[in-house]
Amino acid sequence: MQVHLERRLETRTGHRALVTVLSIVAALLLGAIFLSLTGASPLVVYTEMFRAAFLSFYGITDSLAVAIPLILTGLAAAVAFRMQLYNIGAEGQLYVGAIFGSWAALALAPGLPKPLAILLVIAFGALGGALWVLPPALARAWLGTSEIITTLLLNFVALYLMRYLIFGSASFLRDSTTTNFPQGKPFPEEAFLPVLGLTRVHLGLAVALLAAVLLWVLLGRTRFGYDVRVVGDSPGAARYAGISVRRTIVVVMLISGALAGLAGAGEVAGTSHALDPSGLAVNFGYTGIIVAALARSNPLGVVVVAVLLGGLQNAGSALQSIPGGGGVPVEVSFMLQGAILLCALAGELFVRYRLRLRRGLPDELTEGARP
Repeated sequence: MQVHLERRLETRTGHRALVTVLSIVAALLLGAIFLSLTGASPLVVYTEMFRAAFLSFYGITDSLAVAIPLILTGLAAAVAFRMQLYNIGAEGQLYVGAIFGSWAALALAPGLPKPLAILLVIAFGALGGALWVLPPALARAWLGTSEIITTLLLNFVALYLMRYLIFGSASFLRDSTTTNFPQGKPFPEEAFLPVLGLTRVHLGLAVALLAAVLLWVLLGRTRFGYDVRVVGDSPGAARYAGISVRRTIVVVMLISGALAGLAGAGEVAGTSHALDPSGLAVNFGYTGIIVAALARSNPLGVVVVAVLLGGLQNAGSALQSIPGGGGVPVEVSFMLQGAILLCALAGELFVRYRLRLRRGLPDELTEGARP
């Protein structure tokens, strides 16, 4: 009896959702094995993480606050994935969006009406992310250069640029009044994003949700979305149909970069109120790739997955308060994220193929037995 893979002629939405759920379950089982080897109770750890993330008001709001940049970076990855483009540079585009948004907050916002000041910060953040992804987009469209390599390498350029502006220079963005550790210059109050009561949830959540809905409409209900699908499936067929492949590549990459830049602007204007390299370099962009992969590049699915992973990150610190479980490291939450990504990628095989059992001898033996 042989086991072989048979390609599915069609993939149903329910099947995709089932594979995603099973991928998460498999990741939790792998995490349970790891926790058991360290002497911790998986049931206690998972129960405490869920309680800390979703069973209290401040737990829920903190999870939503963490989810805001994950929604935007997840959308940035998802819109590119829909066209078989792989923008791995959302991390760097987030940094540059934060830089541009910080400059707008400090140079343009003082004295302006608050709505206009906030709009400028958000707009400049999106502009920064789009400009940072433009060279890889042009290289991919006209030279065929792998956007995976170019966007990934630019992440490190953006990271050290941001650090240089605060830690290594007397730039406009650095607070010149501090005499100890270098810090970003505080924003004027006009550039602060409004927050929900005493929570950490800010206006960026509404921006992220609006971006998800608009992207869902753009990709699923417009001619541009149709062009994106055709180019992603077959560039040759797209050219035959009169669709500009190069233009579509550049536009999709610009949208992706702008969404990541929005995440950076939202973090500096809604959370740190200054350009804070240490607070931004926490892998929001890379986690967005996990979000997009689990959501199957569905913009509305990105919101749900981002909230779940936001809760997972938020619950990591609660592990230290487990009674008798002080040895449980907070890195467990990051380990689970990695396991979820690996299981999701493995599950993609069963989205596209099904296992079939075939009776009889293997083909090699059958051919050898023939006269």
